[in-house]
Parts: sequence; C-alpha cells; structure tokens
Amino acid sequence: MLAALMRSRARLEELYLRVIASADDVADEVGARDVAAWLIAQQRVESPAAHAALRLARELEARPVVRARLAQGRFSLEHARVILRGLEDLPDDLDPEILAQAEVTLCDLAREHRPKDLRRLASHLLAVVAPDVAEAAEAAAIQRLEETANAKATLSITDQGDGTTRIHGIVPEVVGHRLRTYLQAYTQPRVAALEADGRVQPRSRLLAHAFAQLLENTDPTRLPAHGGDATTVVVTMTLDQLRAGLGVAWLDDGTPISTGETRRLACTAGIIPAVLGGNSEPLDLGRTRRLFTPTQRKALALRDKHCRAEGCTVPAPWCDAHHDQPWSHGGHTNLAHGSLLCGHHHRRGHDPTYETTRLPDGRYRFQRRAGFADRLTEAQGAR
Repeated sequence: MLAALMRSRARLEELYLRVIASADDVADEVGARDVAAWLIAQQRVESPAAHAALRLARELEARPVVRARLAQGRFSLEHARVILRGLEDLPDDLDPEILAQAEVTLCDLAREHRPKDLRRLASHLLAVVAPDVAEAAEAAAIQRLEETANAKATLSITDQGDGTTRIHGIVPEVVGHRLRTYLQAYTQPRVAALEADGRVQPRSRLLAHAFAQLLENTDPTRLPAHGGDATTVVVTMTLDQLRAGLGVAWLDDGTPISTGETRRLACTAGIIPAVLGGNSEPLDLGRTRRLFTPTQRKALALRDKHCRAEGCTVPAPWCDAHHDQPWSHGGHTNLAHGSLLCGHHHRRGHDPTYETTRLPDGRYRFQRRAGFADRLTEAQGAR
C-alpha cells in the first residue's frame, strides 16, 4: 500500500508540473507575468516555491525520458531533480547521443539508489557514458569548481563584547578538509572529550578548543614578516600582578586576559610578555626561547607517556609541555623542570583558583583554593 501511494504521488507531481509547463493561458487571463506569478497571486504559494516549480516544469519538458519515468512512478521527484542537475553539469558540447545515453543511465540508476547516492553517481556519469572525454571534462569541471570556491571565500572575525569572538567563514573545500584534519589531531583520544565531572563535551566545543591549541602551537618564526618582525603577540602586565597571580594582563590590541592564562600561554605559545614596573616601564621582555624545543618535547613524551595529572591518561601527543615552575618565577625550560599536561589540566596548572601539588611519584594534583575567588574580586575592585 505504501509503495503504491509513493508511486501515485510521483505520478501526480509529474502531472502537476506538466500542467504548469503548459498553463501560460491561465496566467494570461489575469495578466500575470507567468504561471509562477499566477500561483503566488491566486493560490497564495510562496514565491520561491512557485518559481522553483515553474523552473522544474520547464526542465522536465526538455528531458522526455526523465518526465516519462516520473509519470510512471518509477522514482521520486527528488530523484528527478538529482537527474536534471546531473545532466545540467555535463559539458555543453557533449554529443547529443551521449547526452541521451546519460539521461537513460541516470534514470535506470534512480531505481536502485537514494537521491544522495544518485547525486554522487551523477558526478561521475561521464566516465560511464563517455570515458574517452571524461578525464578532460572532469579536470575542467574541477577547475571551475575551485575558481568558484575561491571567489566565494570569506572570513570575518568579530569581537562579541562578552569575552568571546565569533569567527564565520566560507572557504574552499580543500581548506576546510585540511583544517578539519588538523583539529582532529587535537580532539583525540575520546578521554580528552571528558569534562572534569565526567560528562562528554559537545563536539563543537572540542573543535573550538582544538582551534585554540592549533594557534598556540603554530611556530611564529615561520609566519610572514609583519612590520619588520615575525608576527608575535605581546602581553602586558605589572610585576605585582604577575607575582600575585591576581588582576588582568592585556594583549597588544587592548583585550584583557587573566595572568593565569598568560602563564599558560607562555609554556606553549610564541608570545612576548612585557612586564611593567611602577612607572609603566618595561622590566622584562621575554623571548620565545622559553618554549620547549621539538627534541625536548620528544624526550618528555618518552618519559611521561601521558598527562601527568593524577588520574589522567591523555597520551603525550595531545599534551602541552608545562614548566613545573612558571617562567615568571625563574622557571627553566629543561627536562628536569618540565612535564606533560593535557589542555584541561594545563589550564588548571595556571589557574590561580586552583592549588597545584606535586606528588612524590611526579604526578600533579589540583585542588580548588577556598576563598580565592573572593580575594580576586576584592583585588580587582581595588584597582
């Protein structure tokens, strides 16, 4: 019964479109521009749907095999749309006999495949019906697709005013694939997706955190020169704030970040910390040699195997190299004073609201400090 209803639906839709394609006289009677305008004015059809129906009706008029098969209920209207698009994407100078063969081939395939699968098959149709011209045509089609994708590319970065930035972009597919591959390297294994309370983080949040890690691990010395120097990020804070772990620091564009976040970034990112004295005079301009070298990272991975936080098993490739003693307190960038921490525990290690304890076996234990949040609020209010 259900299959019979679906076939009847396909037949009725073909009849509806066939009438639309030949109903110009109906539009003329009321002075409408075309049947789509008549549908909008007289039948209260939404404008996009009316124009889409008229366009589809005219396309079916030019494809008698597709229209006949649809009228027989052999496939759905959605299949017919996919077939029409597949035929439209073929080269304009294709031999008419080959084009007719392509139409029959797609109609036959529609009996056995869903629209989604048929769309994929249609993209390789020429290799089936005309393999001798398929390679050149496919190369030209790919080139046109890439040119169109590059023309559509756009990226906007907008501060939201609430501590977040909205990034919206449309990029060529190859760029999206590369970015997805890079981010996936930071979102495995599954244990990395767990919150502190054991809940699983949303995939979108994992990708956002992975994007931040990707930027932090990008070598600034390999970026294009900007103003005469390799691109860097300058973070400014006072010496008292740095020592106390209270207050805020500022990026070179005026964006505030916590001193704890500054310390965390100093372990992995190529930033320059500008520490100011009482008269706002620079006391120290750190250098990116604070960062662990690739060789040191490999040695830490061989030694630690995984995150050194108590109970955490995130493996070494997805961990950050962490200074046991922060650079702001005289810490050294060497194996004896370095350990691996996953992104979650690395943030805890530089979060002043948590107390960090080094256990006898070298693991870290983190415990929230009682009353620290109140002291932080008081310190910020006194500024």
